[in-house]
Amino acid sequence: MEWSDSTEQSAFRADVRRLIQARLPELYRRRAESDAWPRLPFLQVQSDRLTGDEEARAAGDAWVEALAERRWVAPHWPEEYGGGGLSPMEQFIFNQELAQSGAPTVGGIGVSMLGPVLILHGTEEQRREHLPRVLSGEVVWAQGYSEPGAGSDLSSLTTRAVRDGDEFVLDGQKIWTTRGHEASWLFTLARTDPAAPKHRGISFLLLDRETPGVDVRPLINMGWEHDFNEVFYESVRVPAGNLVGEENRGWYVGMTLLDFERSNISGAIEVRRRIGKLVRHLAGPGRSRARVDELPSIRDQIASHAVEAEVMFNFSFRIISMQNAAQVPNYEASISKLFGSELMQRLANTGTKVFGLYANLWDGDEAHAPMMASFTQSHVLGVSATIASGTSEIQRNVIATRGLGLPRG
Repeated sequence: MEWSDSTEQSAFRADVRRLIQARLPELYRRRAESDAWPRLPFLQVQSDRLTGDEEARAAGDAWVEALAERRWVAPHWPEEYGGGGLSPMEQFIFNQELAQSGAPTVGGIGVSMLGPVLILHGTEEQRREHLPRVLSGEVVWAQGYSEPGAGSDLSSLTTRAVRDGDEFVLDGQKIWTTRGHEASWLFTLARTDPAAPKHRGISFLLLDRETPGVDVRPLINMGWEHDFNEVFYESVRVPAGNLVGEENRGWYVGMTLLDFERSNISGAIEVRRRIGKLVRHLAGPGRSRARVDELPSIRDQIASHAVEAEVMFNFSFRIISMQNAAQVPNYEASISKLFGSELMQRLANTGTKVFGLYANLWDGDEAHAPMMASFTQSHVLGVSATIASGTSEIQRNVIATRGLGLPRG
């Protein structure tokens, strides 16, 4: 790994910093300094642009405009489709600088997931129709993959799409649809050949959320928030022109990733930032409501997490160094995901121990809630961290079989 920026990389980093300094809206600067727990930060701007809050909507629009001028709404897309065409290392630097300043990315699921799929597998007509509206934020997308009986084992999905002339008739249920209540379009996987092996016979479809038969219902998480939804399809008629890629080859379409930065450097930086905020809080008046003086073991845990944050950063840097050398991270990405998600849970657990009974206060606006109850909230909301995007058990299996060469048991 090359730790120092090249001349070109140093110039690019300075350019990103100048943009953040000059154009990041004040609302996002205040949020970055706040102790509040950042919820779904990659969808923050999307939600701001849809809200009735005038300041939030104006901030979201202004930040999108600032990034769009540099084609950095979709920094990993090729330039011919309106993206930044950045190299993996440039993407890493871009995400690193945004994370360190607390500036949000923009674009959401449409940019990160649907765009790469359409660029590689879509028709030219599909690209012309959807990609510009993804970049502008005119259309908000949600992903319909997981089902009640097919989460970690997604290939076991049972939602059916039956061909009927120039349409598919879609029936089934999806779950954990992030921000589905905000979306205007959905992309979904459905089984189109029930007789085929489970990784085959699946197709990738696009559908307008207002299509008759689509029913989006809220799922309230254990933190009393509405981020997820369950979606029911009942005789939903989808034009055959909304099929992406080949019929019955949707599994391979859905697993598409362009050569964009997958190091999760934003997660590593966020852990650093949270530890720094905790330490500064404990060095000030917050110490009076903490247990660090009576329990030296808690100080040891905080120090251990600071070391772990640097380990997490190095995992991220290893992945991006591989990508920059035209290598494809495999088990290395599983190590990073496993370590990062479990570290976030450990840090949240330590944070609640730091504040003892004060950690029972949930409301961040409560006068006695330390650090806006952020560690209490992250302790509860972080339960899903080792489930989402591949469970810890799956990551360990990947590490064992692909990294260590152990036999499948």
